Amino acid sequence: MEILTYGNKDTRSGFGEGLRRLGALNPNVVALCADLTGSLKMDAFEKSFPDRFFQIGIAEANMIGIAAGMTVGGKIPFTGTFANFSTSRVYDQIRQSIAYSQKNVKICASHAGLTLGEDGATHQVLEDIGMMRMLPNMTVVVPADYNQTLNATLAVAAWDGPVYLRFGRPSVPIFTHEDAPFIIGKADVLLEGTDVTIIACGHMVWKSLEAAQELKKHGISAEVINMHTIKPLDNNAILSSVKKTGCIVTAEEHMRNGGLGDAVAQLLSTHFPVPQAYVAVNDSFGESGTPNQLMKKYHLESHDIFSAAQGLLKTIK
Repeated sequence: MEILTYGNKDTRSGFGEGLRRLGALNPNVVALCADLTGSLKMDAFEKSFPDRFFQIGIAEANMIGIAAGMTVGGKIPFTGTFANFSTSRVYDQIRQSIAYSQKNVKICASHAGLTLGEDGATHQVLEDIGMMRMLPNMTVVVPADYNQTLNATLAVAAWDGPVYLRFGRPSVPIFTHEDAPFIIGKADVLLEGTDVTIIACGHMVWKSLEAAQELKKHGISAEVINMHTIKPLDNNAILSSVKKTGCIVTAEEHMRNGGLGDAVAQLLSTHFPVPQAYVAVNDSFGESGTPNQLMKKYHLESHDIFSAAQGLLKTIK
């Protein structure tokens, strides 16, 4: 089993390129940034369409309010800042002005999770998926690599309604094809297997593929699903897989509470209960460190997915 890769690149650059392409495709697309244009890779859009780019400054709540207002005139606003500031700092504005009002705003959140790195716990957000998926009318998208983030950015522009688009800072392997269709709410089965299901999102998808390769060496057949849309969840893909394998590991660069794992658990508990293991941060804030150090310390490596799958299988045999 060999997974083809196309180099390494950060997912935030996929967003930046997707946004630039959208600018050329749709004159109603506008971009707003909270003083992090370079970090969000929004500078290409700014240079190409300066009359449609709005630098709001460090005023995230104001940015959300302006974006909501722009939709009334038919614009499709893409807001950009770090994931922590895209959610925790402006949750009231998102709830009232965007989700409750069903405004067509795309909340684009970079530097999510522990891989923000040395900026530490105050900038690392590990609860944002939970916060956003709990909001009625909100769609939550967490693509896995550069190509998929680019295609997800194009897809959310055509999606009618509020979207939370989450991506990251570090360079990670590119393993999805540049022409692969991105369908919101439709998971991608990357590997088929019979012994254990592994469902992941974001940076953890590649680590799940690595874990599957190691599991195969031990005679374990893992099915790997890229659940790039957390809400609406692809219930059929999950149920079809676990009915075949009988157990599941969920992996996410997020808090165990409220994220992908809990979304999957809610589905399984009411439709097809099976043993489940979580690979996620266990009720803790992050800290300052390199991305690799933090992913290792908080048990978000491919080895942790491998161990979770092995341990799960031991309990059901």
